[in-house]
Amino acid sequence: MRALVVEELAADYAGCVVKEIATPEPGPGEVRIKVRAAAVNFPDLMQTRGEHQHKPALPFTPGMELAGEVDAVGPDVTGLKVGDPVAGGGRGGFAEYVVLPAAGLHRKPEAMSFSEAAGYPVAYLTAYVGLVRCGRTEPGDWVLVHGAAGGVGLAAVDLARLLGAKVIAASASDDKLAVIEQEYAPDAVVNVTRGFRERVKELTGGRGADVIYDPVGGDVFDESLRCIAFGGRILSIGFTSGRLPVLPVNIALIKGFSVIGVRAGEYGRRFPEKGRENHAAIWKLAEEGRVKPRVDREFALDDWRAAFDTLAERKVVGKTIIRPDL
Repeated sequence: MRALVVEELAADYAGCVVKEIATPEPGPGEVRIKVRAAAVNFPDLMQTRGEHQHKPALPFTPGMELAGEVDAVGPDVTGLKVGDPVAGGGRGGFAEYVVLPAAGLHRKPEAMSFSEAAGYPVAYLTAYVGLVRCGRTEPGDWVLVHGAAGGVGLAAVDLARLLGAKVIAASASDDKLAVIEQEYAPDAVVNVTRGFRERVKELTGGRGADVIYDPVGGDVFDESLRCIAFGGRILSIGFTSGRLPVLPVNIALIKGFSVIGVRAGEYGRRFPEKGRENHAAIWKLAEEGRVKPRVDREFALDDWRAAFDTLAERKVVGKTIIRPDL
C-alpha cells in the first residue's frame, strides 16, 4: 500500500515521503480500514519536526483522525464487519489502509460524508471537553472563540451555539469571518488584528466574556486577560501563534478567573467513564444531524504537502482532508 511516511524529523517536511510499505494485518480486537478520508491537524505538522508532546518512534505515518470502510476483521471483534463505514481517531491515517482497535471506532453517521466524518472527532471532542467539562458553559454565557476559522475553533463556535451560549467568533481574517457569519450565525464576529478587548466588553455589556476558548496563545492570550469576566474561564487549547503566553497572577487575583488546560484525549484517559460519555455525546449530536463540521479543501495523498500548507499558512475555514482514493 501507499502511505506518507516520516523517516526523519526535519524542518519543512524534509523527512517525509510517500512510498510503498507493507499492508498491515489486523490482530485480536483490531480491524483494517480502507481509508477514504483523513483530516490534517496541527499536531500532524508538528510531529514531522518532533515538536509535539507525542513523539512516535521513527518511521511513522501521521494522520490522527480518519474515516473509511472496514476491509478486514481480526479475531475477537464483534459489532463490525467488512464493508461497514466507520470513523475515529488513532494513528496512521495518511495511507491507503490502516489498522486500528475496533473499540475506538464509531459507525459513520449517515448524514455525514467520509470527509466530514474524518474531520469530526478530534475537533468536536476537544470543543466538548473544553466547553462542557472544563468551561462549564451555561445557556446565556458569553463565549469568545479565538481561531474560530480553524478546525477546533469552528467546532467550538458550532457547539457553543448548541449549548445556548452567546458566541463571539474571533479571527485575523475578515474573509474567514464572513464565511463563519454566513454559515454558523454567531452573535458577533471580531477581527483580532485591530484589537478585541474593548469590542468584547461592549458586546457583553461591560462584564467581559464568561468563557474564552483559546487555541492561539501568544498576544491573543495576553489581550484575553483584559476582557475575561470576573470568575470567568480561559480555556487553553494550544499555541498556534508559536508563543507560549505567561500568566501574570496578579491579574488572575484581581479578576478571579481560571485558566484551564484542555487536552481531550488525556481527560478521557484520566477519567475513563467520563471519556466514554464525551464520545457518546458528540457522536449522538452527529447522528442527530445537529452539528455542522465544515470541509474546506480535499487533496490527494500525493498532494500532502499542499494539504499541510493550508494549515501552516492559515488558509482554511474548517478542515483540510487528504483522500487516498483520489
